[in-house]
Amino acid sequence: MFSFAGQYGGASTRREGAQIRPVTAPHPETWLKVTPSGLFCEPGGFFIDPTRAVDRAVISHGHSDHARPGHAHVLATAETLAIMTARMGEGRAGVAQQALGFGETLVVNGVRVWLRPAGHVLGSAQICMEWQGSRAVVSGDYKRRPDPTAAGFEPEPCDVFVTEATFALPVFRHPPAEAEIARLLRSVALFPERTHVVGCYSLGKCQRLVALLRQAGWDRPIHLHGAHVALCRLYESLGVPLGMLRTATVAKKEELKGAIVLAPPSAVADRWARRLAEPVVAVASGWMRVRQRARQGGVELPLVISDHADWDELLATAEDVQAPEIWVTHGREDALIHALSLRGIRGRALHLVGRGDEEEDTDAAEAPAA
Repeated sequence: MFSFAGQYGGASTRREGAQIRPVTAPHPETWLKVTPSGLFCEPGGFFIDPTRAVDRAVISHGHSDHARPGHAHVLATAETLAIMTARMGEGRAGVAQQALGFGETLVVNGVRVWLRPAGHVLGSAQICMEWQGSRAVVSGDYKRRPDPTAAGFEPEPCDVFVTEATFALPVFRHPPAEAEIARLLRSVALFPERTHVVGCYSLGKCQRLVALLRQAGWDRPIHLHGAHVALCRLYESLGVPLGMLRTATVAKKEELKGAIVLAPPSAVADRWARRLAEPVVAVASGWMRVRQRARQGGVELPLVISDHADWDELLATAEDVQAPEIWVTHGREDALIHALSLRGIRGRALHLVGRGDEEEDTDAAEAPAA
């Protein structure tokens, strides 16, 4: 077992939703330490999203820059454990696994641990910890927009909040995802003889796009690159309906006229896409806000659809969690720390190593290229 045993029955002390930390409570920096392996909860004896194999790991979500193979014991949501196992194989996603649901609490060596939805992908969670009256929350990656495939972000008041900063510049203000899907469908209607191939990450983004297309009324089959098939099947087995899906590689070119194909970003511009019918190349990513990036990638239809919080949402989250101190990791720390200081919030750059951006298709190599 993970050695996370027992349920915690007491209620935390709050006033009007704000966390009250006793004067004698230790500051989180005294017990939550940055190490070469990642953030380490010293009294609890566990790491959060460690970058190398450790004895005990708490994992926020299944993307490869947060979920690494080889840990002895892994604690996460049931969905994240299933995703890790599907991507890494039996035994590599933790010799022993323990699922913790939202609303459940464990006490580990005096540290109270619970998970709150992060809204990033299916099963993604914020790691909440409280020790001797001091509370810290590690967000992992998160977004604040509605997503039919993932539980929505829930702010947790705390003394220290650890936030990502992927899109922490004022230029990044994401439009409604529904509006971007409408742009895609207008293009499909305008070019009925061409295949629209959309580059998107295999975990989270692909399934979200399928669900958004279904919500917009697209009831035709959606074709998938081979790299996307397994995780879509897993999502469906975990209770996320995606409708009729087909593998693009077995479809005839004539069948793909007017169709929508989802593929890894790395595949939409290479020879794989040549099998499609005069493809319209699209990519769904927050980085499509940067026009030069879209042009350099040969993207004809950039879709600004992100699974990360944008600039306004990062600042709104800082207000919602009511933390006097926010630690910033893997992104544009300087701009966010400056903006936080103007709001009376102390910011600190963690400089954690090994954190990337899954929207860059960082682990497409894990999937088959079919």
